[in-house]
Amino acid sequence: MRNIRKHKENFWENLSDKITSNPPLYLTLGFAILILTGGCILSLPIFTRSGEPTNLIDSIFVAASASCVTGLTTVNTAEHWNSYGHLLILFLIQIGGLGVMTLATLFPLLLRKKIGLKSRQILKEQLNIDTLQGIMKLFKYVLVFTFLVEFLGAFLLSLRFVPIFGMAKGWWYSIFHSISAFCNAGFDLLGDSIYPYRNDNLINITLMSLVVIGGLGFMVTAELFRKRSFKKLSTHAKLVLIISAFLIVIGTLAFYLIERQVGGVLYQEGIKNSIMQSAFQSVSARTAGFYSVKLNQMHDTSVLLLIVLMVIGGSPGSTAGGLKTTTFGVLVLSTISIFKEEDEVTIFNKHIDSKTIRKALAIIMVYLTLIFLVIFILSLSENFKVLDIAYEVASAFGTVGASRGITGDFSNLGKIMITLSMYLGRIGPMTMAYSIGLKSSTKYIRYPEANISIG
Repeated sequence: MRNIRKHKENFWENLSDKITSNPPLYLTLGFAILILTGGCILSLPIFTRSGEPTNLIDSIFVAASASCVTGLTTVNTAEHWNSYGHLLILFLIQIGGLGVMTLATLFPLLLRKKIGLKSRQILKEQLNIDTLQGIMKLFKYVLVFTFLVEFLGAFLLSLRFVPIFGMAKGWWYSIFHSISAFCNAGFDLLGDSIYPYRNDNLINITLMSLVVIGGLGFMVTAELFRKRSFKKLSTHAKLVLIISAFLIVIGTLAFYLIERQVGGVLYQEGIKNSIMQSAFQSVSARTAGFYSVKLNQMHDTSVLLLIVLMVIGGSPGSTAGGLKTTTFGVLVLSTISIFKEEDEVTIFNKHIDSKTIRKALAIIMVYLTLIFLVIFILSLSENFKVLDIAYEVASAFGTVGASRGITGDFSNLGKIMITLSMYLGRIGPMTMAYSIGLKSSTKYIRYPEANISIG
């Protein structure tokens, strides 16, 4: 009996060591456990306004959407869940935005206990950085910066929500939407996102600022505070800022030109309000999920535009999803270098190594393949227009949360596929691949060069 007990203890110890020694596997399982646990708890009747239990598939869907900071939901957040449900969803959003390793590290940190090497390695993977040097200093910065920005955002929103909803409800709405925006989640308690406040400059600018700051990445914001000069920033930070600004401006301009036409969602709006709403959609489409226009009334051209923005997403090491701005940037720079017949891909007088370029191409290939596969499956199982399905799938993989109004009408298979899409979009296809051991060992043999015609 003692030998059996000892064997079980050794089994669990070995399993624990195997998981903690593989940071991608730890994060992959961590998000899965967070989603399943949150979904099971949300299904309980004490979290709904009606007092009735929620369908398990729907509750897991919502838990996945909150944990993966997406914002898609099969039920109306404001109407279906009560205050306890909203609080649980907000907790999942905050943990999902900061990463599942946050809780495991936060409590020992508060108790002033030493953080072990394995925990630091997992934090390194979670924050998407290349070195363990200064990892705890960065982690403390992430926590302080996050809570300060969210508090500032809540304070600004309270200037509008408190006069409208009263002190208690106004502050609760302010806190909820500030966290939801910074974490790029897109959940709202207003029932129709910010559409009723689409012309309110304070609400629009505050939410856009929170989304952009959350989507830049903690490494970039830390550099901005520390160096305060574009010239002194790292190549990574410069690329993130340039691509982010480019996508916001191009997205705003394109959306404005398309939807200001007859029949567009901005046709009846004034020029000033149209520019604000265009900017809001350009920012939000990159991973936030809030909306200030009726998404199901947009031109098909705008739908395609927003799909592209959703697929690109935010930046590495941030609360955002998608391919990431740097992946897109490296692909653009590689393409330009090929057209110019240059031997190296360069930016700011530095070259990008071939390993980074291959990784970017692998991410894009896997990402687009998964998106196409899910769209193909849902086009067979669901009775919706392919464009609407593509919008929903891109929104799920990009952890955006915007919808053309079809989320609640998916079949159980459709809901499961979208749930898996949100999960894969949050952890990333490369993290999933590394977690199951798809890394190859180092090769010391160099094979003859293959002659293959391209193009």
